[in-house]
Amino acid sequence: MAEDKDELKEVKSGDNADHQNKEDDYEKVCYVCRRPESKAGKMITMPGNICICSSCMQKAFDQVEKGGFPGMMGFNLSPGMMNMPFQMEDMPNTIPQRQKVKKKKEHADPVLDIRSIPAPHKINAQLNEYVVGQEHAKKAISVAVYNHYKRIAADEKDGVEIEKSNMLMIGPTGCGKTYLVRTLAKLLNVPLAIADATSLTEAGYIGDDIESVVSKLLAAADNDVEKAEHGIIFIDEIDKLARKKNTTSRDVSGEAVQQGLLKLLEGAEVEVPVGANSKNAMVPLETVNTKNILFICGGAFPDLEEIIRERLNRTSSMGFQADLRDKYDHDRDILQKVEIEDLRKFGMIPEFLGRLPIVFTMDALDEDRLVQVLKEPRNAILKQYQKLLAMDEVDLQFEEEALHAIARKALKKDTGARALRAIIEDFMLDIMYEIPKDDSIGRVIITKDYIENTGGPIIELRS
Repeated sequence: MAEDKDELKEVKSGDNADHQNKEDDYEKVCYVCRRPESKAGKMITMPGNICICSSCMQKAFDQVEKGGFPGMMGFNLSPGMMNMPFQMEDMPNTIPQRQKVKKKKEHADPVLDIRSIPAPHKINAQLNEYVVGQEHAKKAISVAVYNHYKRIAADEKDGVEIEKSNMLMIGPTGCGKTYLVRTLAKLLNVPLAIADATSLTEAGYIGDDIESVVSKLLAAADNDVEKAEHGIIFIDEIDKLARKKNTTSRDVSGEAVQQGLLKLLEGAEVEVPVGANSKNAMVPLETVNTKNILFICGGAFPDLEEIIRERLNRTSSMGFQADLRDKYDHDRDILQKVEIEDLRKFGMIPEFLGRLPIVFTMDALDEDRLVQVLKEPRNAILKQYQKLLAMDEVDLQFEEEALHAIARKALKKDTGARALRAIIEDFMLDIMYEIPKDDSIGRVIITKDYIENTGGPIIELRS
């Protein structure tokens, strides 16, 4: 019995030690000013487990000396409440008493090891398993990401400072811009925040503050500031921030947001709320340096093709060597000829474009590429449905002509690869509903006639 008690004491002491280590990873936050202990200094713990920094406590004492308790700690009490019995436990506990931001350890190992970042050709090879086509885009993003993390690990003792390699990705809707960035972040195992530029507004207006994109990255890094400062932020729909034309109202969600993003793209220390998107929320604030955060902006840029054609047609002239006026009217790769001049005419300010030195385009998906998207990637749509039916012990097969019929339907919707899922969901609904009823079904073959509503699928029973 004595030995059992000793073992139990050792287990409890070990649990207490682990609990204490976890507690040490977090720091207290002042109830009044919301500053963490690392910035405000030693905290004074009040009854009710309320923590107040010495500065706020001194201000409270000064307030009492000047005019009594009203207004102390930001609480305005009516005269009738002054004579009521009051306990610290009765104070509204709306601010968290422990800030869930991990302390920076003095001799901690570096968050990012450059030797763990694969070379560009290896990044490209991994992307090929998930993303079909877009060879130029995958090559450009692989080199840019590799150089970015080499920049973080570079030594500045020789006076040479490498600039950030932020990127601007241009491509039609449904070509895989967001999917490419999400796959890249997963392969590199770095935190990723995906923000929508349409919700961003100038400070002081309804909508998300510009710093909210950094707050999302901090949340993706599990509130670990050091890890977040080596992450990736993808701002989608960046073309919606173009300068508004022929407007007399204040442009709070266009050019103003571009100007607000300049300091983030360049690198600046910003205070962001922990666990909220707005600084007005009663939550702690934490300082994040965006110097080593990689920014990738993406957008469809509708009507940019017309701006490019107009510029190219200006070079036409008379004579035997002149280009035809309609030479670029049916050019499917017109976006690849984009230049900074075209983006400025579209409505992007030059200061913003100057902080996105790497500009590359993505191709629109044709019928053959859509068929590849259906069946080739590691997590292709067809493989997902085959896995679902395999759980019912049913083999799902697709005829090659059926896949092309699906791709042709998707092209008519003009929404890229996003249309594929909706089309497959439509004709797979009855199959997914009926198959669990009958245990004798062993194989289902999707035919072209079934896709075009002129026939049905081939159903084979178990032998």
